[in-house]
Amino acid sequence: MLTCPSRPAGPRGFSLIELMVTVTLLGVLVLLAMPSMAAWIRNNKVRTVADALENGLRVAQVEATRRSRQVVFVLTNSPTPASSLTAVANGGYWATKTIKLATGSSDTAEFIESGTLNGTAANVQIKGPTAVCFSALGRVTFPANTGITGGSCAPPAAATADAARYDISLDGPDARPLRVLVGLGGQVRMCDPAKALSSTHPDGCPP
Repeated sequence: MLTCPSRPAGPRGFSLIELMVTVTLLGVLVLLAMPSMAAWIRNNKVRTVADALENGLRVAQVEATRRSRQVVFVLTNSPTPASSLTAVANGGYWATKTIKLATGSSDTAEFIESGTLNGTAANVQIKGPTAVCFSALGRVTFPANTGITGGSCAPPAAATADAARYDISLDGPDARPLRVLVGLGGQVRMCDPAKALSSTHPDGCPP
């Protein structure tokens, strides 16, 4: 009796049904992950702008003490603030500059540094003062004239421990806003307005 020679066992490929089931499951997992991924992207944009804003304020405060000069931090829409600088609310850039010592003196204001805000994270909104001024001691001050159009360093309207408050937000579901605070003593910190500042929530915001 003739017998067929046995074939050596080899790796078996995927069947069409197995491939379809795998692709279907992968699609379901992607659909489930999309909302959380979209929220993560929105929150990352808010964090990026808040970090950049906090960094700009710290630059102004540090440079004021280093130079023993009043320094102004402003929001602006000018991509070249070293040559043309106008302060605006919710600006896409930040810039720092020294304040002229006295009206009529030979001293001139000097541009220090600038950076990008919502230019790197589109549609992020910044609500807060257009300008914050620091004294030679690094404290917040309110000079009569900063020498920058629209860059008035006015004291807060209500009595508060914070000289300036910036709220950074982005429209969309699950978008978590952040806040950057500047204390009267010049301290700059970021906090989460969804949490009340306490021993258990040191990252929370004061009332």
